[in-house]
Amino acid sequence: MRRFLALAGVLALAAVMSPLAAQAADHDGDGDGSVIVPECTGETPIVCHADVPPGNYDVTVVLGDAGEPGLTAVRAEARRMMLGEVSTAPGRFVRRSFSVNVREPEGEPTKTTSGTPGLTLTFTGASPRVQRVTVRPQRHARPVLYLAGDSTVCDQDTFPYTGWGQAIPQHLPSWLTVANYADSGESSGSFLADPRLFATMLPLVAPGDVVVLQFGHNDKTTTAEDYRANLTRLVTGVRERQARPVLVSPPVRRLFDSTGVLTPTARHVNGLGVDLPAEMSAVAADLDVPYIDLTADSAALVESLGPEDSKPLYLYDELRDNTHFSESGADRFGGLVLERLIPVLHDVDDRAVGRADEESPDTPLLGGEGMHDLVPE
Repeated sequence: MRRFLALAGVLALAAVMSPLAAQAADHDGDGDGSVIVPECTGETPIVCHADVPPGNYDVTVVLGDAGEPGLTAVRAEARRMMLGEVSTAPGRFVRRSFSVNVREPEGEPTKTTSGTPGLTLTFTGASPRVQRVTVRPQRHARPVLYLAGDSTVCDQDTFPYTGWGQAIPQHLPSWLTVANYADSGESSGSFLADPRLFATMLPLVAPGDVVVLQFGHNDKTTTAEDYRANLTRLVTGVRERQARPVLVSPPVRRLFDSTGVLTPTARHVNGLGVDLPAEMSAVAADLDVPYIDLTADSAALVESLGPEDSKPLYLYDELRDNTHFSESGADRFGGLVLERLIPVLHDVDDRAVGRADEESPDTPLLGGEGMHDLVPE
């Protein structure tokens, strides 16, 4: 109750002050110096930056305006989708929370010039309205969802390219942090060989974390034996950290034959004739690892749409690209992954500790963080 009254006081103050200036009046409500108030500039978009070191952070935002309607979405760092568009009527305020992994570089691990140090939040939408932004270092270890893969997964810093790993945070509960170490152009072998990739990510993985491994797009000349050996090394490394690996086969390319059926190349039968999804499925069975057949799931989606209606999922219209995703396409493919990942994440949910202070304990695992509609008295 005290927390709500304090927030109501801030909102009332915001009615006579500029919204993001008003938050400075109560920049550390806990009095312990742990709450960080970012510096914010601009109107459309509004960009907020906090000078913080690498780590995991809980972010709480209050969206809305006393006199104007708002339509606000939130991106973090390299275009990670943290909140989808939130609509607020005049005088209505919504509080949302999410967690962000801050690292350097902030996007693809091999792009050393990607982004800036610290945490950057970008409030987009037709009419972004932001009353308050606070950032707090995570005070307790909580499960992390690590992603390892290629350009169809990674945090792409250049529009319109979008990896499905950028799209899924907006659909996850605020206590679960996504750390995306996927990188463009990587195969199962190169991800192991480059010291900036698996060798950098693996020491950060803690017991109870989940590590999603998607490779195949760039294993065009990898033999079946090497592919299986690479996947086995990745799984073994994750298990040695007492974390849980999940194998994900690559999403299809948009390559149709004359009858409207996806070609073997689209389904990742490589140049040596190796059926990569089938090989991954066999490894998953041999090692008793959860397996998501994203190749089959994405093929069903793309073939159901057909050659014409499937174009918007990819960057065909923009770049004649049948491999990489649009923002909406990344969200669709990410949704396919999350549907299959739910059983694994439910297991993590049962063991999660030290969740974000602002979150209700009955927050659903997927499908929203529990929106709070606040009306100042």
